[in-house]
Amino acid sequence: MSALLDELHRKSPEFIGLRQDIHRHPELAFDEHRTSALVADKLAAWGYTVARGLGGTGVVGQLVRGHGGRRLGLRADMDALPIDEATGLDYASRHAGVMHACGHDGHTAMLLAAAQHLAQQGNFSGTLNLIFQPAEEGGGGAVKMMDDGLFERFPCDAIFAMHNMPGMPEGQLVLREGATMASSDYATVVLRGIGGHGAMPHRAADPIVAAASIVMALQTVVSRNIDPMQMSVVTVGAIHAGKANNVIPATATLEISIRALDRDVRSRLEQRVKALIAAQAESFGVEASIDWRPGYAVLVNTHDETEFARAVALELVGPERVVLQGPALPGSEDFAFMLERVPGSYLFVGNGDGDSAGACMVHNPGYDFNDRNIAVGSAYWVLLTERFLRAG
Repeated sequence: MSALLDELHRKSPEFIGLRQDIHRHPELAFDEHRTSALVADKLAAWGYTVARGLGGTGVVGQLVRGHGGRRLGLRADMDALPIDEATGLDYASRHAGVMHACGHDGHTAMLLAAAQHLAQQGNFSGTLNLIFQPAEEGGGGAVKMMDDGLFERFPCDAIFAMHNMPGMPEGQLVLREGATMASSDYATVVLRGIGGHGAMPHRAADPIVAAASIVMALQTVVSRNIDPMQMSVVTVGAIHAGKANNVIPATATLEISIRALDRDVRSRLEQRVKALIAAQAESFGVEASIDWRPGYAVLVNTHDETEFARAVALELVGPERVVLQGPALPGSEDFAFMLERVPGSYLFVGNGDGDSAGACMVHNPGYDFNDRNIAVGSAYWVLLTERFLRAG
């Protein structure tokens, strides 16, 4: 264990307490008022220049030291999820239907622990921008912050973020160059037919039969229209139609999720899904309207910044605890939009594997962030800052 990691481990109880306090008081997207105020107050007390209200509840803490011209951005997310917690922990959510089921409480605590250390002992020369983002969970808080002038007000030469990952060994650092997390798009399809009596289907145009055929046909988009070497997903997550067994309804609705790890594949999926739905609907004599909603972009880590992030990881914890090129993941992350504006890299820290409590997957009522990662996460941010903004 490096001296820096050992020191951040000694300091971690304060931030474990802070993390658990945030966990008790989870807040949904764009409603992170308590968390935002806590973050802003801490940063101000440590000497950061603090800007509040970017993207609604976003916070940026800036610390300028020395005469270095480089500018670094580190980002953490703050929002919780609309899930009823089932952990039974003494610091479990006090708000019914809301919990930190993705570890954003831990991400915030790690960056705050690093912020305190860098303010008090950081050896760097340049500009450090700490970005605490709202509404990562589907709200597009990254875009909202950028719309409010994030990178115009706080220019960055590179930007980095970290997410915990259950199923990976505790404290392991996992990096990846290139496409790392998938795009996410969503479609609501409304099929309009002619309702009628279930005993006389020839006098109706049945949207349920059309919906069933569309669901099955969509399974061929990935298997027959996309390169087998490219990751893509088309999932019909919901069908709503009818209320009685002897009534053919006039409408049916499908909810579809579409993901890809390549921008061209993403475009191809949209073309084929729309064309297939339209053709299938016409073949059954029903009309289809498609509400296509673009979600998050493909998250692409840039080469130089990922190489730099790998070097920091190796220096901090050694090669036995670093995966240099981890697997791509089908989940989505709106840090992707920041990476479209600024070069950078998004990495993972293992939350625990096997039978450990940290292995419970995110977005699960039983999930909890592994507090032992606050030390390694904060130490990583400190070392990355000092190496990127080298004094002298």
